[in-house]
Amino acid sequence: MFESLSDKLKRTLKNLRGEGVLTPAHVDAALREIRLALLEADVNYKVAKDFIASVKEKAEGQQVWQELKPSEQVVKIVFDELVELLGGQSSRLVFTKTIPNVVMVVGLQGSGKTTSTGKIARWLNQNQERKPLLLSVDVYRPAAREQLKVIAKATGQSIFEMPETNDPLTLVREAYKHAQQTGYDTLMIDTAGRLHIDDELMEELERIKAETRPVEVLFVADAMTGQDAVRSAEEFHRRVGITGVILTKMDGDARGGAALSIKQVTGQPVKFVGVGEKYDALEPFYPDRIAQRILGMGDVLSLIEEVQSKVDQSEAEEQMKRLQQNAFTLDDFRKQLRQVKKLGSFSKIMKLLPDQLLGGIGMPELNEEQSAQMEQELKRTEAIIDSMTGEERGDHKILNANRRRRIARGSGTSVAEVNALIKQYTEMRQMMRQLSGSGLFGGASGGGLKGKMMRRMAGMMGMPDMSGMLGGNGDDESGGLPALPAAPSRKKLKKKKRKKRRT
Repeated sequence: MFESLSDKLKRTLKNLRGEGVLTPAHVDAALREIRLALLEADVNYKVAKDFIASVKEKAEGQQVWQELKPSEQVVKIVFDELVELLGGQSSRLVFTKTIPNVVMVVGLQGSGKTTSTGKIARWLNQNQERKPLLLSVDVYRPAAREQLKVIAKATGQSIFEMPETNDPLTLVREAYKHAQQTGYDTLMIDTAGRLHIDDELMEELERIKAETRPVEVLFVADAMTGQDAVRSAEEFHRRVGITGVILTKMDGDARGGAALSIKQVTGQPVKFVGVGEKYDALEPFYPDRIAQRILGMGDVLSLIEEVQSKVDQSEAEEQMKRLQQNAFTLDDFRKQLRQVKKLGSFSKIMKLLPDQLLGGIGMPELNEEQSAQMEQELKRTEAIIDSMTGEERGDHKILNANRRRRIARGSGTSVAEVNALIKQYTEMRQMMRQLSGSGLFGGASGGGLKGKMMRRMAGMMGMPDMSGMLGGNGDDESGGLPALPAAPSRKKLKKKKRKKRRT
């Protein structure tokens, strides 16, 4: 998400850094480029205009061009204004001691309301230890209630059903009573939508809201519709009074205009974003982290949370110890490859790392083709290790020429590829022995969450320690990150394409 906007902003601010002495003219030129980038990202015209005016006012007020590093001052101001534009602070769902709390999910048909209802229920159950009950009052769309039933089963959540009635108010009354009697603390109501906003839809939502007195009314918007989503949210807020927004299909929206406009236009914050079709592809919306991603500062905290939620921490710690003790086997290497797959695509992982860090280690920004190539390399590596016996995975030194030929045949690869894997593995072991001996993995320096995170990441990726580049300290363990294969170069990709054409 935000790819096109991010590219343009980073390029503009990079040009600004290249100026030896910054003048008001330089700032004005940069602001014109930023304004154009915002408009091309489908940001609301008035929002873009106000954003530029605010940045310019603060830049002139602080006389940034007289500072020692004026370009960094401008970047800081742009970052602060982006955070404010996106909503300031992260907004969580607000609950009271009432049993049950009602959460209404509203929006136009096709925006992803039903799926989002199931995703939120799962998220609340896993992250806030709540006990949600799902209810569909969409009695108009064919199989809408059946769809929510399927989602409830897939996410392991409970659903209230009353097939003998098609009256939305009867459904909400009975579901509310059932939740009270059986101990469900949250009633998630998936309401009906239309292909357009009409009075009949709004009146029904108003009646349901009056009946249930919800603590949250969440508007679900398709991010890919851009300013149409913003206008719909504005109308729903005017008629029903929404408390927050869920933006779906953010993974397919390269512009991000809806996310950047919706808070300023409606006054209501984005609370969640849908980033995929899977039921766990729902993320709380953190304005500061999103601003960091847009400006190429990375999002290390989100990466840490991703690692903590999807990687077995005890296993990661054990593998780190084995690396330090030079007892790391190919079997351990395979386990780490499988952990990498849990974190998602390589392009996703790289986008969460700061551009400064990636540039410092010579790691290129991955395009879709390179990311797919790396995914393929990972599968090939795993296939090679799978074709080994347990004895061979435990001791790579017994892999003679005959064994390597057998492994190549079994994995559908070449002996050269098997040799390359063994070489990569042995070099990593050697490097880890040197790093552990140098005190990189112990001692008082570079402590804290980010420091530990970067030391472990560095070890697993075969990099030097980069913890100092992030700055700041944390207060808990991050767990080890799995190893990543090297990014394929453009030259290598072109060579493969030529080879394909010849064959």
